[in-house]
Amino acid sequence: PVSGLPFSSRNVLACFEEGARRFGWADRDPRPGLRREGRWLLGTGTAAASYPSGAGPSTAAVTAEADGTFTVRINAADIGTGARTAITLVAADALEVDPDRVRVRLADSDLGPAMFAGGSMGTRSWAWAVTLAAGDLRERLALGGGIPPEGITARSNTAEAIGALAKQERHSFGAQFAEVAVDVTTGEIRVRRLLGIFAAGTIVNPLTARSQFIGGMTWGLSMALHEEAIRDEASGGLVGADLAGYHLASHADVPLIEADWVDDPVPGDPVGIKGIGEIGIVGVAAAVANAVWHATGVRHRSLPIRPDRVLRAADEARKRAADDVTGRTADEARSRAEGGTRSA
Repeated sequence: PVSGLPFSSRNVLACFEEGARRFGWADRDPRPGLRREGRWLLGTGTAAASYPSGAGPSTAAVTAEADGTFTVRINAADIGTGARTAITLVAADALEVDPDRVRVRLADSDLGPAMFAGGSMGTRSWAWAVTLAAGDLRERLALGGGIPPEGITARSNTAEAIGALAKQERHSFGAQFAEVAVDVTTGEIRVRRLLGIFAAGTIVNPLTARSQFIGGMTWGLSMALHEEAIRDEASGGLVGADLAGYHLASHADVPLIEADWVDDPVPGDPVGIKGIGEIGIVGVAAAVANAVWHATGVRHRSLPIRPDRVLRAADEARKRAADDVTGRTADEARSRAEGGTRSA
């Protein structure tokens, strides 16, 4: 809607349909403030998620070794998100060999430039470069002949290919669902369930992908209920000087989190992989806020939704309701009085 460009693919509705089925959304009474367990008000909410899926120019080298193995060299950075695993699987798929025949070398200043690990662009960028190099290597090996002791190496640079991409909006999508309980006495919010269903192109490794989605959703929960950066209004500087006083979600705050995905083919895309690093975060806070509204009947449009804000908002809602009743009573009294005057 901002650029006017078409989407490369947009499977957000499939995410909502699958998520609603798994979450039991059809059994939900849409009216707020009805479900209660003792002092806890219960509510459910959902929200959409979208995050750009870009790619940065990268170089890679793939070598066919004399011993029958393959060595992939690319300046990727594995910051704990499974880059080595993903690149190994992408290379093995492109070379049509078993993953145990592939060795991956990362993050060496002797290697060529490649995209950094950020902006949900790492795996997509690296996989593209590795796929191109592996394809070139297969063509050279198909010509026959032996492999010399130093091996046969093919290199790639995706800068030109990225520049030639059709102008489109490329995004990962998702639908996230939350169930919360709100303490009517203290204003405490407890998230009981989180479910995220995503459309993120080809999933390279289900284990590491699910871990990233769950990690992102945990981050989103923390954003919704805990994390807050307080700035000085005069200087704009952060008031909190360290992480000691910065509130974030701990193990006790995090419920059962489920993450899964739907098929998301990307027609015409050279790799079909989308970024998943941040898409898990997006939408969680909105889903939690919607669930809090469903539980309490009060909207929250500022994060985090702290207990004091819950109680203050509830008091303001009660005051508005009382004022409305008082206003209606006064209007009715005036109406009766005016009617009596006209009759007289």
